[in-house]
Amino acid sequence: MKIEVVGGGPAGLWFAFLLKRRRPSWAVRVHEQNPATATYGFGVVLSDAGRERVRSAAPAAFDRIARRMERWPDLTISHRGEAVPVDGNGFSSIDRLELLRTLHGLCREAGVSLRFDAPVESLAEVRADADLVVGADGINSRVRTALEAEFRPRTELLGNRYAWYGTRQVFDTLTLTFRSNPDGAFVAHHYRYAPAMSTFIVECDAATWERSGLGSGAGDAASRRYCEAVFAPDLGGHPLISNRSEWRRFPVLACERWRHENVVLIGDALRSVHFSIGSGTRLAMEDAHALACALDESGGRAADGLERFEAARRPVVDKLLAGAAGSWSWYERFAGRMHLTPHEFAYDYMTRSGRVSDDRLRAIAPRFMRRVSTARKEASTR
Repeated sequence: MKIEVVGGGPAGLWFAFLLKRRRPSWAVRVHEQNPATATYGFGVVLSDAGRERVRSAAPAAFDRIARRMERWPDLTISHRGEAVPVDGNGFSSIDRLELLRTLHGLCREAGVSLRFDAPVESLAEVRADADLVVGADGINSRVRTALEAEFRPRTELLGNRYAWYGTRQVFDTLTLTFRSNPDGAFVAHHYRYAPAMSTFIVECDAATWERSGLGSGAGDAASRRYCEAVFAPDLGGHPLISNRSEWRRFPVLACERWRHENVVLIGDALRSVHFSIGSGTRLAMEDAHALACALDESGGRAADGLERFEAARRPVVDKLLAGAAGSWSWYERFAGRMHLTPHEFAYDYMTRSGRVSDDRLRAIAPRFMRRVSTARKEASTR
């Protein structure tokens, strides 16, 4: 088989590596529009459970990635200046560029052809000489756009605004810090992804964004200064660092169809997963694994492989997207919850999907639930 992969992010690279390792005689080529040393954003994060699912595809290869990861056992929710730890929620993170470099090395060793600075201008040209084209080119996928009528994507822009920054302030855990000022309510999603660097995503609702002046054409420097002031107690005097850190609205994307003839989508090209559940990279790499397995099992029959892939993955993805909807819906309305006490606020957050019962939360995070129970008893006696 000859497989052309459009997009050199985690999904495309992991797929190319896994398939080439299983089928060394097949020709696998990756087209990436950016240079090998370029990326958008800062760190990416994986939950412990997600990390193990990705690792299962190729343990020795993934361990090369894991050696460069930061790890911590808990989540922290900070509200009204009080940090509330939530046990049972371990995570790992890595510099996105470091992840890509490691995947580049794995692909080269497996015999994958990598082309950088190579945007695909015409999908027809790529398809003409390929048994299969894999669209792994992200949320702004050219592959999906070229076959929009066939894939039938639906996109909803959320109301909240967010900007993805970095900082040299390091944090002990993945932390959600909620702050208010006269303009409104803000949340920062932050975690370290290297010994001396952290991701710092700032989010607020549309009304707050407008009142703050951030929606009035504030430039990058003014936006950073404003956010540094809001989160001054958390940044420890460190500035925020930009990398195309524009204010955006998150696009909730889903495609009705996953495949068309000899073209298939994976990762963010197929559907988006809100950053609040930290599963975008994991889902993309799981897509890659499932597609590589399906094609291998099909023995080179592309149509059969794509049918196997969708049958295996769609139920899993649909379930996770339903949970993601509960999460982003909570963030769209978090300003109305800022009156809650720190522990009640954290409890409300942990049960935001509507699918986590108290019994399940006690099993996952027993120390956290004991603190919630104690806080409630203390409040009832006041």
